[in-house]
Amino acid sequence: MNLSPYPTIKNDKVLLRQITSTDIPAIVNICFYDALQAKTIEEATAMQAKIDKDICDGNSIHWGIINTKTNEIVGTCGYYRGLHKGEGELGCVLLPQFYGKGFMTEAMKLAIDYGLNSMALKKIWAATTNENSKAVKLLERLNFVKTADLEDNEVEYQLILKL
Repeated sequence: MNLSPYPTIKNDKVLLRQITSTDIPAIVNICFYDALQAKTIEEATAMQAKIDKDICDGNSIHWGIINTKTNEIVGTCGYYRGLHKGEGELGCVLLPQFYGKGFMTEAMKLAIDYGLNSMALKKIWAATTNENSKAVKLLERLNFVKTADLEDNEVEYQLILKL
């Protein structure tokens, strides 16, 4: 999937844009790649390089979530698997100081709309754990329904498309 030029999308609350090297220090604590979390800026920078390669290869899209009022990065979201099949696993991570402020709901709405309308995805799903009640509530608020119990106490949610 060709994602060039890099898609930037926004609404009044958030802007989804490519993550830059200047964003890394602010998000080092929420940088993950292959379920491993970065512990240093160097590790986060190396992970972002792998993510950027995945994006160039058309395997994923990973946005920084920017607060439009302050221009600061508050989290990340994107599609990480399945694009070659016209599907996408939607994932997101928010910096703790921004919990409960509506940033992730707005970011996910933008990502879902982009996935359905610009990427023509036929299926969007997400995985989380049963204990992550905030993620479960977010997914349910966005019309995802639980579709499977996975290994390691994870659950899969799928967006139910209203055609």
